[in-house]
Amino acid sequence: MSNIPESGRTSRVNIRLIVIQILVVSLLVTLGGRLWYLQIRNGDQYTAEAANNHIQQVIAPATRGSILDARGVPLADNQTRLVVSANRTDLMKMKDKGHGVLARLASVLGMKPEDVAVKVRLCDAKTPKPCWSGSPYQPIPITDAATPQQALQIRERAEDFPGITAEPQAVRRYGAPGGANAAQVLGYLSPVTSDEMQKAKQSNSPLVRSDQVGRSGLERQYDAQLRGKAGVTRYEVDNLGRVIGKAKSDKPEPGSNLITSIDARVQAIAERELDQAMKDARQELDRNTGVNYKADAGAVVVMESKTGRVVAMASNPTYDPNVWVGGISGKDYQALTGDNSDYPLLNRAIQAQAAPGSIFKVISATAAVKAGYSFTDKYNCSSSYNIGRQVFTNFESKGYGPIDIGRALEVSCDTVFYDLAYKQWQKDGGNNPKNPKDWFYKTARQFGLGKETGIDLPGEVRGRVPDRDWKKRYWEANKDTWCKQGAKAQPGDYAGQIAKENCESFYRMRAGDSVNYSIGQGDTLVTPIQMATIYAAISNGGTLYNPTVGKAIVSPDGKRIEQIKPQAHGRLPFDAKTRDQLDGALAGVATEGSAAWRFTGWPQKEIPMHAKTGTAEVAGKQTTSWFATYTKDYTVVMTISQGGTGSGASGPAVRNIYNAIYGVDGNGKIDPAKALLPAPQNGLPRIDKDGSIEAAHIDPAPSPSATRREDERPQ
Repeated sequence: MSNIPESGRTSRVNIRLIVIQILVVSLLVTLGGRLWYLQIRNGDQYTAEAANNHIQQVIAPATRGSILDARGVPLADNQTRLVVSANRTDLMKMKDKGHGVLARLASVLGMKPEDVAVKVRLCDAKTPKPCWSGSPYQPIPITDAATPQQALQIRERAEDFPGITAEPQAVRRYGAPGGANAAQVLGYLSPVTSDEMQKAKQSNSPLVRSDQVGRSGLERQYDAQLRGKAGVTRYEVDNLGRVIGKAKSDKPEPGSNLITSIDARVQAIAERELDQAMKDARQELDRNTGVNYKADAGAVVVMESKTGRVVAMASNPTYDPNVWVGGISGKDYQALTGDNSDYPLLNRAIQAQAAPGSIFKVISATAAVKAGYSFTDKYNCSSSYNIGRQVFTNFESKGYGPIDIGRALEVSCDTVFYDLAYKQWQKDGGNNPKNPKDWFYKTARQFGLGKETGIDLPGEVRGRVPDRDWKKRYWEANKDTWCKQGAKAQPGDYAGQIAKENCESFYRMRAGDSVNYSIGQGDTLVTPIQMATIYAAISNGGTLYNPTVGKAIVSPDGKRIEQIKPQAHGRLPFDAKTRDQLDGALAGVATEGSAAWRFTGWPQKEIPMHAKTGTAEVAGKQTTSWFATYTKDYTVVMTISQGGTGSGASGPAVRNIYNAIYGVDGNGKIDPAKALLPAPQNGLPRIDKDGSIEAAHIDPAPSPSATRREDERPQ
């Protein structure tokens, strides 16, 4: 028997009951509070999340619009290929992070395991390219060139390839019709990044995980129009992932098609002639350096003179844009971007800057007239020109005696322009200017130099007009370095003495700066597209057009056609008389001046040709070849870095381009049946009722007949 009194036992039972009641009440209060928090305070958030947990999205990529030439020939379109992709999320769940699967996949595809591994690594600040810049949750393409046998192996042995798919998909194709590569003009695609998706959320063109976006060229410039809109189908699923219904479905909207002003036949000719001209230049000895010309880069622009539309644009070195399709390999990426690659991704027609040499003289001639010097007065074309102890020589030290500005353009006499620039420098106050007129510099800016032309391609550079403002800014940015180097200079230290001089006076517009500038030398930089725009304006009477490649945007159904009309951004600063004088002088260049030997037999009466040669000296390099030409229809400008003289290196190629355009044979006779484009194509190709665009038949570009290269002659 227990000795505890009955009252004690009752008290203990009551205490326990009270404790249990408190615990129950606390649990109820906690549960109620949690329910309030989940259902009331954050109810909307969790309701949405719960709904999303039961919605799965299936994205159907939109078909990207085609890029077509002016005759409807596809330059970039789509084709169905067998694409092998890897789901990185599935691979990362494996013990070995998917290395075994990728190694087996490499064996089936005939690839190196390391090349496959590179395809699926994610881009970040520490990861070298190439790498995957798209969403880590999106299937990553390994190859788009799988054979049916390879795809069958992967699908039949699914247990050996978890996370790997092999299925037909529409992928980009750059077909190079007739040999027209146009790589830098077209550009390329790569996967959308998370940052781009975030930025595009509130835009008129939002992005989804499966999107490919343009990274350069027309693919980038017109990306929003070409891309279309991906379709999204939303399925309701239960907690086991089984589909219980369809919530909503948005059909994919294909992208619009872009018709360009490019003629694939002329494009192929331009590319081939530029490449051949560079190869020929490499066989020629540079007498100044004692080694053959390197001819390491070049560009050519063919433009409609009266509209600014680009008919052809070639850049060399070039590449095959198809290497980007399906994900670029490490080897190919290194070949395009490495230190020894010559940077073929650059569009040198709009991104390469160089001194223009004598093709700049049309600007100096205009500036001289604006400054009050007569176009028809006589100026001494001596073999050299002295300013104090400094001697400036004419090309190959040849003199022609008293000649007018027109003849100075024809024979490319440097000393006439030296004299005009030096006299104007003196009038402006020399080293101590007071309200200088600066006609030569202001005129260059009025010709459109020192700023973009406005071409509808991304990445255009501005060039440089080294006027007083530029010299001052450049001096302020570099004076400390120059002054330190100059202070340490010893007798005989040429570089040190130059640094000392720059420290003390670079901000001044010196006489030597002005005379060098007048012939397109010194610190002046231009691009081929700038010079093509200028010479086209001289041809059409003075209107500076924004160069354009896009001609029309056509909706997939063909019902909406948005034409891209030529837009002018200014006029050249001369009157009709000066324009006609320049025009006559440039015709003389082609008939009896420095370019005449390249236009022997040309049908000048039927197709008046105008030209200007240029050979620009570059410190530490071989000379840059420039050749600027125009007819009433077209303007063609070519340049070759370290290629030699203007007409010597670029002349044969430019002549052959004209031969092909107008159908001119080796004897100077015009054969209309062989002419590729005797007049600019104004209309659009035929667009059918279903939106399809009829493409003209295209054969490989014909081989123009002309003598490629002769004995080098003075330019």
